[in-house]
Amino acid sequence: MTGTIWPPDFENCTDPKYLVLVQSLRCAVHGGQLPVGEKLPTVRDLAWDLGITPGTVARAYKLAVEEGLLETTVGRGTFVAEGRNAPVAGPDPLVTDSQSGDIDLRAVRVPDVGQDGAIRAAMAQTLKEGSRYLLCPDSTTDKVARDAVVQWIGQDIAGRISADDVVLTLGAQSASMIALQSCLHGASPVVLTEEITFPGVRHACRLLRAEVIGIGLDQHGIRPDRLEEALRRHGGQVLMTSAQAHSPTAIHTPLERRQEIATLARRYNVQIVEDDCYAISPTDVPSYRVLCPDRTWYLGSLTKAVSSALRFGFLVPPEGRAQQARHVAQSNFYGVPQPMLDICAELILNGQADGIKRRVLAAIDERVRVAVNILGSWNIRWRPDVPFIWLRLPQGWRGSTFVRACDAEGIRIKSADEYALPDGQAPNAVRIALAPELPVSELQAALETVSRLLAKPPLLNEN
Repeated sequence: MTGTIWPPDFENCTDPKYLVLVQSLRCAVHGGQLPVGEKLPTVRDLAWDLGITPGTVARAYKLAVEEGLLETTVGRGTFVAEGRNAPVAGPDPLVTDSQSGDIDLRAVRVPDVGQDGAIRAAMAQTLKEGSRYLLCPDSTTDKVARDAVVQWIGQDIAGRISADDVVLTLGAQSASMIALQSCLHGASPVVLTEEITFPGVRHACRLLRAEVIGIGLDQHGIRPDRLEEALRRHGGQVLMTSAQAHSPTAIHTPLERRQEIATLARRYNVQIVEDDCYAISPTDVPSYRVLCPDRTWYLGSLTKAVSSALRFGFLVPPEGRAQQARHVAQSNFYGVPQPMLDICAELILNGQADGIKRRVLAAIDERVRVAVNILGSWNIRWRPDVPFIWLRLPQGWRGSTFVRACDAEGIRIKSADEYALPDGQAPNAVRIALAPELPVSELQAALETVSRLLAKPPLLNEN
C-alpha cells in the first residue's frame, strides 16, 4: 500500500484513498512526524490540499479516531491523541446511572404515574391465561401484540396499516438498527440526519460502518436546501429524522416542510427512517409514513409514554417490506420475548397504557410550566408535551463551561456538544431534562440556580 509518508501522494494510488490516508497518518504519528497534540487540518482544508473529497478525509479521520491515533473535540478540531498506543475506549454509553447526591437534569425519564401497579396487574393477567412460554415467538404467537401496536399507533398516524405491516423490536434503538440494516448496502453507506441529534444515531451508524452526514436545521427542522446540497455532494441511502418532536431541540416539523423533504427523498431515491418516540401527544400532521409510504420506516416504542423498563418497540416498514425487516430482526434476536409481548399487549388492549400516557402528559405539562416560568426570559424552545427544555446560552457562556458551572452547583445538564456529529459543529446551547423523580419544589430550586448562573456569564464578568 502506498501512502507511508505524510501527507500522502495519491498520484499513482490504486488502493482506496481513505485507507491510504489512514496508513499515512499511522506512520506519521508512530514515526514522530506528527507529534502528540499536533492539530490536523480541517476535513475540507485537507481534502482541498490533497485533491480528494471531504467524505474521504472524514472517513479516514473517523477510522483514525476509533484506532486511537487522533481525537476530535467539537469546536476545537482534530489532534494527534495523547494515548495513541492505549486501548481505544468505546463511545459514551446511551444509558448512564445518576451520580449520588446530584440533581440529574441530563436523563429523560418517564414520570411515575402508577406504572408499577399496571404492569404487575398485566403480568398477573397473562399468568392466568396459562403458560405458553416454551418456544421462540413467531408470527403466530406475536400476532396479538402486533394488533395491539396498530391500536396504539392509531388511525392513519402511519397510514392505513394492519398487523402484517408491524415488526416488533427490543425498543426504539433496536428498531432503528433493524431499519438501517434493511436499507444500507455497499462498502461505504451514507446516512443523513439532523446536524445535532440523539447519540443513538451516531452509535447505530458507527456499528454499521456508515458515514453519517449532518444536515443544517432551522426553526422548522431539516433545511431542504442543505439536504439537497448534501445529497448532491455525498449521495445517501437513508435520511434519519425525528420530525414530530426532535431531541434535543424540541423542534416540530410542519406539514409544508415535510412535503418538501418527501419530494427530495423521492427525487434522490432516499429511504426515510422516522423516529417518532417523543411524539406521545395526538397530532393532525401526517407522518412521513403517510406522505411516502413506499420509502418510510416509521418507528416508536412505549419507552417515553409508558415505561422505560419495557424494552418494547415497533417498526412499520415501507409498503411490501415488512417481511424483509422481520427476517433482519430474527437474525438479530430471533424475536421479542413472549412474556414481554403478552404484558405489553395486555397494557394496550385493556386501556391501561393509554391511561398511563394521559397521566404522563399531564405530569410533563406541569413541569414544563415550572421550567418556562423560571427560564422564560432566556432563549428557550419548549413544548408542553416534551420533557426537556432547549436553552441557547447568552453571550459570555460556552456550553462546556456552563455545564461545568452547573455541575459545581450539583446540577447535571447536557451540552449541545453531546449531540453533535463527529465532524460537526454544535450550537452554543444545552438541553435540560425535567427530572420527574424530583419533587416539584426541588426542580424549581434547581432551575432557579440555572437561571442565576445564566445571568452571570464569566466572559462578561472578568473585568
